[in-house]
Amino acid sequence: MQVDRRTPDRQEVPDLVQNVSPPSSHDQLKKLTTVVADSGDFNAIKQYSPQDATTNPSLIYKAALMPEYSSLVNEAVEYGKGDLLVTMDKLAVSFGAEISKIVPGYVSTEVDARLSFDTEGSIAKARELIQMYSEVGIDKSRILIKLAATWEGIQAAKVLEAEGISCNLTLIFSIGKAGG
Repeated sequence: MQVDRRTPDRQEVPDLVQNVSPPSSHDQLKKLTTVVADSGDFNAIKQYSPQDATTNPSLIYKAALMPEYSSLVNEAVEYGKGDLLVTMDKLAVSFGAEISKIVPGYVSTEVDARLSFDTEGSIAKARELIQMYSEVGIDKSRILIKLAATWEGIQAAKVLEAEGISCNLTLIFSIGKAGG
């Protein structure tokens, strides 16, 4: 009987090699880039161990409907004292504060999109959000304020960055805005 030695029998391969699985796509991606979670669900964020996290109103809304986060919703309602805009900002900050306990880097919180064409309104809202984070012990160095990439949003980002408030721009729909 002749044995082909080009492919060893399974028994001949050391156990260490047999039990090693190839890296997942997620693990490979983490070696090449910064992984950022885009979720309001803390359990989903924990599962992937991202560096940073971003939230937006639709993600917060979806997570706020989950029973395990009802205490955050109740806290925001109480804080807002009937003012829906304050309640929604507090809800975003409450989720962001909890997320900041999971990720080591930035948590991005969005300024109300209705302020996209209002430089002063965007600046004021960003400062309010940073103040709310400060009230719960989160330093502004952990927060990215997400602004619309309109001309007004870009101007607001310039002012806020000069104050030491980090910003990122979103809703870029054209090359002209991207070059702003």
